[in-house]
Formats: sequence, structure tokens, C-alpha cells
Amino acid sequence: MDRYPLIENHGLIGDLQTAALVTTDGTVDWFCCPRFDSPSVFGALLDKDKGGHCMVRPAHTTYATKQLYLPDTAILVTRFMTEAGAGEVVDFMPVTGTTATARHRLVRMVRCVRGSMTFEVDIAPRFDYGRKPHELSVTERGAVFVSEGTTLTVHSIREPDDERLLGFDTRGDDLHLSLSLRAGRQRGLVMESAADGPPREIPLAEYQQVFDDTVRHWRSWLGKSQYTGRWREAVERSAVTLKLMTYAPSGALVAAPTTGLPEQLGGERNWDYRFTWIRDASFSVYALLGMGFTEEAKAFVMWLSERVKERAGSDGDAGPLNIMYAVDGSSDLTEETLEHWEGYERSAPVRIGNGAATQLQLDIYGEALDSIFFAHERGMHLGHRGWTGLITVLDWLADHWDQAGEGLWETRGGRQNFTYGRVMSWVAFDRALRLAEGTGRPGPIPRWRSTRDAVYEQVMAKGWSDERGAFVQHYGSDVLDSSLLRMPTVGFITPEDQMWTSTLDAMEQELVTDSLVYRSDPEASPDGLRGSEGTFSLCTFMYVDALARAGRIDQARLVLEKMLGYANHLGLYSEEIALTGRQLGNFPQAFTHLALIDAAITLDAALNRRR
Repeated sequence: MDRYPLIENHGLIGDLQTAALVTTDGTVDWFCCPRFDSPSVFGALLDKDKGGHCMVRPAHTTYATKQLYLPDTAILVTRFMTEAGAGEVVDFMPVTGTTATARHRLVRMVRCVRGSMTFEVDIAPRFDYGRKPHELSVTERGAVFVSEGTTLTVHSIREPDDERLLGFDTRGDDLHLSLSLRAGRQRGLVMESAADGPPREIPLAEYQQVFDDTVRHWRSWLGKSQYTGRWREAVERSAVTLKLMTYAPSGALVAAPTTGLPEQLGGERNWDYRFTWIRDASFSVYALLGMGFTEEAKAFVMWLSERVKERAGSDGDAGPLNIMYAVDGSSDLTEETLEHWEGYERSAPVRIGNGAATQLQLDIYGEALDSIFFAHERGMHLGHRGWTGLITVLDWLADHWDQAGEGLWETRGGRQNFTYGRVMSWVAFDRALRLAEGTGRPGPIPRWRSTRDAVYEQVMAKGWSDERGAFVQHYGSDVLDSSLLRMPTVGFITPEDQMWTSTLDAMEQELVTDSLVYRSDPEASPDGLRGSEGTFSLCTFMYVDALARAGRIDQARLVLEKMLGYANHLGLYSEEIALTGRQLGNFPQAFTHLALIDAAITLDAALNRRR
């Protein structure tokens, strides 16, 4: 369907509280405000007609486009080329800081760099996922869109003596303008939510200051990276992307800034990823500290500690931690369907909220404890309240680890005794023991040790299949699962162990297709949903890590190089890759970029050791 751009034909901009997607033809088709998980203002990505957009493109009917980031920044440049001239749209959001605010600015600067070019601009917001109407008022200096509870003010960037270059017209309740420029001229607009005044003219000098400040911010931040290994460009772009998906007031990392992008075109696997998963965010600690970004890792550890403390002592089967939270730490993520939206390429339903939030996924406790231990080893220590909170969490886990759950992949087809969940329960007790022994803090050490050993013995007895010669997805099955690629990473088994190398060989035969890795075979292990899915980019990078640890370095390097070729033109990845090479699922996905960083660090170190 040519009504929708390819998922990979987008760039990401943001201000560390929310974000926007910009297509390669200059259209903002996804923007939520004031937070990542707020209702959309522009949502044409999920409904071309009803979602709303902000379009800037040449009036010329035939043009070519290119898109890039200004080096070492999150400033996006979309270039247009015609026979008559070449122009650019520079998109960015000035960083807002660590205090939550309703005020956000999206800057769109238009300039002609060769010849002459006329740009057409359409601003057509559709507030609250297109469910709330709005009114438009226009002045000589700009315009204001007013909807219930939300305003979007459009300021003009121009000099006082060139009104003819930038004039606003209305088309119903939408805004349109034409902008004719010759080489060397630039003008633009700023869309601002919750502005504290009417539309105004922004002089070019003021714009330039905001632009320069934004460049400095990103280059100063990226300059803290200590990574000097191979694939540095891909690793650093992943780091910037992860930073863009971090909610600065809390330090929480969203899984993706989008909802509803399908894992299968026309299918129902369309989920809302604009929340913080304990698992994904825990992984961020390894990646961020691996690159030297200590402040971001510290902020997440503090966020996680707050979640531990606020639920410490809770009982019952639900557990003391949810698998996901809103970016502010709240836990009401009620799932609903936007029936009035057709979905990306008619992939319905479009969901907001996430019904998996209350699932039982025992692996999150291991991931949380592993990240806390990893941070502790690097000087980020838990306080007394954090430690006592961990003890109560582990008390609950010691009573409940031996039960079925929905598992890492959030199946909706019934609970199982997932092997990965057991492995990560082992990690939870193992890391707690190490923390206690390393700090001398009190805790029920004998119980933790006996429980850890019981989990280990159970996994070896029930998680292993002699028939498959491999560890399997859940007890009593013969299904393989790529989540188990993490077994040697977390130290449950050594990468040279024959049981592990046999598992790796079995996965290669069944889950790997030309370097791309499926998470599992849904036909062999139904997850309660119709349709199929693509290969998981996360799993492919985990496969690289596992190969490198097993000493299969040349194979790992080839798989990584192939996988880097599936990135979009900006180095971004969605959740999945179709067999056609097309990206599927929410975009960009944090988990994938975290796994890319981990894989690059592991493989780079292995190559250095071999040299």
C-alpha cells in the first residue's frame, strides 16, 4: 500500500520526554505530547486519513530525497533534489531537561541550498488519537490549534522585513503555507505545545542559538562515550537512539516511541511499546555502562530501586514487581482498542495501553538483580532501604519461582514453565548472594543458596531434552527458544559446555535463516495469537554474542556484518525483519539497539583477544 511509508523510512527526533518520527519525504506522521505515552497529535502513521500530520515537501511533483543525522547529534536533515534546485528540512526538538513539562517544541527549518525551490507545508493535527476536535486561529505571526486540554502554537522563523516569504492560509481547521526560497535563504516554523503566549516571530539569530545549543548538547553527551572499538558508528547511533527514548524526569527507558506497528502486515500482533519494561531497561545498564554512560545507568538503577521499595512486602501470585510501568512509575496501563483507526497498512487492531502488564514473568527478577549487581560492581551501590526491599522481593521469589508464567515473549495462550524464567530466577538468587557476600549485608543466605541450587538442578533435569540435544523453551516440550541464547551470558552455563554447544547447533538448524534469528517456532508452540511474525532483531544480536562467547568468532562477525546491513538508512532498527528485508514492528526498538551494543562490545573484545 503506497498510502503508508515503509516503517524503516523514518528518522527519530526527541527532547528526552517525548519523540517524533519524520519520514524520508519530510512528513511528521507520529508525535505524542506531552510524554511518550500521551495521546498522539500527529498519528498518520497508523491512519493516513484520520491520524494527522505535518508535511514539508517541494511543490515540484518529481524530486529525490535523502535523509541523514547531523553527525554526532539527534538533529535530522531531510534533503530534496529537483532539476531546479536542492533544499533541506532540518528537524529537531530542543532538550527539555529533567523536570516534567507540558511545553515541548518541534523545530522545522527549511532552507534552499542550490537554485530555487518552493516548499508546500501542511499542518493538520488530530488530537487525542483523532478523537477530539480542534479550533484554529491564525495571526500574521503564526497560528494556534486549540483542543480540549491541549494547545499547539505555530511560531514563524523569519526576519521582520520578509513577510512575503512566509504566509499562513487555512484549509478548514488545518494550516497551509507555501514558501519560496532561493539558494542561501532559510525560514521555518516552531510547533510548541502549552506555549505561554501567542504566536510570535522568531528571528533567525534566536533560532541559530537554539540550534547551536542542541548541537552542543548532543555532542557533549556523546563525547562521554568510552567505546573505541569496531563498528563505532553503529554503536554510537544506537546510544543516541536509546537516549532519545529515555524519559529524563525519571530515567526510565521506553521500549519504543510507537504503538500499533505490526509484526505481520494485516495481522493482530500490534502492541503498545511506549512503556518501560523491567527487562529492557535492566539490559540498558549493561549497554550504557559498557560505553561509559554512568549517569544514565545510575538514573535507571534509582528508578528500579523505587519500584522495588514501593511494592516491597506485597504478597500473592502477582509478585512485587510489574513487568512494565509508565515512564513515571505508575502501573495503570489498561489496554484499549482505537476502533476508528485502520492501522498501519490496515493492520488492526490499534491498541493503546498494554494488557500484558499484569502477566507473571519470573525472568524480570533475575534481570533486575543482575543489573543492580552489575551497577554495584561499578560503584553504584544500593542504600539500606533498597537492600531491605530486595530482601522482601527475594522472599517472594523463593516462595513462587516454581510456577508457570507467561514468559519473556508475553504469550497469551496460557502459562508454561518456561526454562528462561527459571534460568533468570537462578540469576536473581546468585546475584543476591554475591551482593551480600561482597558487602557484608545481612540476609537469609542459606535459603538463597539452597533455592539457587534447587533452580539449577531443576533446569538441568527438566529444561534439557535428550531427544533434541538442547535446552528447550519450557518443560515437557521439544521447542527451541532463542531467549536461551543468554544462558552463557548470565553465567548459568559455560559457553564451551557440550550441552550448550549442542543447543547452539540445534538453534542454528531450526531458528536461524541466513543469519536472521526467529525467537521460536509459533506453530510448534502456539502463543494464543493468529498469524506469523518476522525474525527478531534482538535475537540476531544475541546470537552474535553467543557465537562470540563460544569461540565461533568468524561466524559471529559475519552474522553481525549481515545484520548491520538490515539497519535503515540512519542505522535504526524496528523489532523484526521480514524475509524480504523489510522492517516490521514498533520503531525504533530499544531492546534491539541494546543488544547491538552488547554484541559489538563482546565481539570486539573477542577479536582483540584473538589478535
